[in-house]
Amino acid sequence: MTVPGLEEEEEEEEGKEEEEEEREEEGQGQPTGNAWWRKLQIVTEYLWDPEKRMSLARTGQSRSLILVIYFFFYASLAAVITLFLYMLFLVISPYMPTFTEQVKPPGVMIRPFAHSLNFNFNVSEPETWRHYVISLNGFLQGYNDSLQEEMNVDCPPGQYFIQDGDEDEDKKACQFKRSFLKNCSGLEDPTFGYSTGQPCILLKMNRKGDENDIRSINYYPESASFDLRYYPYYGKLTHVNYTSPLVAMHFTDVVKNQAVPVQCQLKGKGIINDVINDRFVGRIVFTLNIET
Repeated sequence: MTVPGLEEEEEEEEGKEEEEEEREEEGQGQPTGNAWWRKLQIVTEYLWDPEKRMSLARTGQSRSLILVIYFFFYASLAAVITLFLYMLFLVISPYMPTFTEQVKPPGVMIRPFAHSLNFNFNVSEPETWRHYVISLNGFLQGYNDSLQEEMNVDCPPGQYFIQDGDEDEDKKACQFKRSFLKNCSGLEDPTFGYSTGQPCILLKMNRKGDENDIRSINYYPESASFDLRYYPYYGKLTHVNYTSPLVAMHFTDVVKNQAVPVQCQLKGKGIINDVINDRFVGRIVFTLNIET
């Protein structure tokens, strides 16, 4: 015995199952346009959800809260660093180092500037030595007599120029006039001897030269040393007008047409000038090659 209504329901269910199987078979192939559209909707809603008013899964309120938290965090961090730097600068003197592990000996500097410390020039060819003259003239501008008399004081020679007082008090500097260099001042001979094969080279400390190929050297000042009155040096903050003393070497008789090595050393108490693995500690070495 069959029930008519029950048979109809069974037929409808079988029809639905067949439709679902067909849809599943179609889904196993390429995605339909509806599937792509659904994925695009999901991405769009993630970027901006108008119902919940969320962007990238966050509301404007949560983003504002995050910005406020980060602002106060970095502001506190900057305040702590600034406070520690302020406390550090309170205990450190800008005029002299608080701690020193090793004080290196003073070095030696020469002028005019020469690449590789080799002085090569031909007396009869001005273009080979003109740049040396220009370098010396530029370097000695700060040593002009009028400028030194205006800025610095005339000190007695042979003694240290000690200046007591507060460390932040401005210090005076002793005069070192360009005229002290005499034949190497560029005032009497504008070419500093390069036009005659008798070049002048300026040093910034004591010097002792070679004995063989350099037969005659004149020193200015004649003592070939740096007078004590130019020391101590109190630093650039308080010793504003300080002018470094110089020693000029006037090579009046040097072997021509060959390289002549010259070594200048600092001599003084506590000065190191014999370090084997560093030939520029307390000394300087250069070469003269004068062609005729």
